[in-house]
Amino acid sequence: MTGSTIKDTPEEWEVRSTRTPFRGKKTSIRTDDVVMPDGSVASRDYQVHPGSVAVLALDGEGRVLVIRQYRHPVREKLWEIPAGLLDVPGENPLHAAQRELYEEAHVKAEDWRVLTDVYTTPGGCDEAVRIFLARDLSEAAGERFEVEDEEADMELARVPVADLVRGVLAGDLHNNCLVVGVLALVAAERGDGFDALRPAQAPWPARPFEA
Repeated sequence: MTGSTIKDTPEEWEVRSTRTPFRGKKTSIRTDDVVMPDGSVASRDYQVHPGSVAVLALDGEGRVLVIRQYRHPVREKLWEIPAGLLDVPGENPLHAAQRELYEEAHVKAEDWRVLTDVYTTPGGCDEAVRIFLARDLSEAAGERFEVEDEEADMELARVPVADLVRGVLAGDLHNNCLVVGVLALVAAERGDGFDALRPAQAPWPARPFEA
């Protein structure tokens, strides 16, 4: 198999029954009884997630805009790139990404590309994330968005790409979107270049939307 033919493909095994034992504010837990290839039936529990967007914002000096935020499930403050949920089914992911960049960093960008699309934990959650590359940054107009809860304690910084790569490979940076985004950025830059990336409104089968 060559690099030009390796590709994830849609497939859906038969589900005999499904139930939702827990519903939270934004996500829920679903149990499906799935028919296996040998005809047996196995239960699979997973988190149902609306999907997310993340923004790797790269400034003119080759620095990435990052935020530091407390994440209770892992009991750590993590350096991350701006990110957030798709609040409405079918929401345009570019619009959501622009909103998150404004709300979390009070920054706008003139050039947007799709950097990569990922499933964060496909063995236990159906979350899909679209990571955008945003360039030509400037401060957003108007008042800053009023944050609350964990976001009220956020720190902002602009860090050179090389420093982030070193942190990722040293095991010092762990946020999924930051790790994937930074390494994809370096791969794109050393490959066909940023202009070869998909346009910001590229189709996203995992979370279909209207442009």
